[in-house]
Amino acid sequence: MKGWREEEIRNKDLMAPCGLYCGTCGVYIATRDGNPKFKAILGNLYGTKPEETECLGCMQADPASKLYTYCRACRIRDCVKSRGFYSCHQCGDWPCDMIRDFPVATGRRVMQRAIPEWRICVDAQGDDQGSEAWARSECERYHCSNCGEPLFRGAQRCRSCKAVVADELDGSL
Repeated sequence: MKGWREEEIRNKDLMAPCGLYCGTCGVYIATRDGNPKFKAILGNLYGTKPEETECLGCMQADPASKLYTYCRACRIRDCVKSRGFYSCHQCGDWPCDMIRDFPVATGRRVMQRAIPEWRICVDAQGDDQGSEAWARSECERYHCSNCGEPLFRGAQRCRSCKAVVADELDGSL
């Protein structure tokens, strides 16, 4: 699929427990692609230095080689790990206050869409195949409907054709 390799889709390090699939995260994509301009743009948006704006997925084994500052301090990630899960889709308490009160509206909307979809995939195909199917569907979702180019989660406009994509994806920031 254009924009992602099969190894990425199968990589559990990228399967963020909250449903914010790391493979479609701008910080991950900028790190993967070694794109300093994109790192600087994201760093300005999130308030981090470009050299600190790096991540290889929030579910990396400890100690993580490159874990973004906000992901390192994520209460949802800590909660999932403390319960012996690898995702909120496994938790009977979902959605909890950490999801309902998530401070970034776009992220909250994605979580509330993605976790039920992840559950459906796992129920239909089993844990490993279902999780991969869910990750693939997240990657498929993040393509411009106008030109077909890959996007990142939270994109407001397509970098290639400049079409406005926010409302058809995750809404405005």
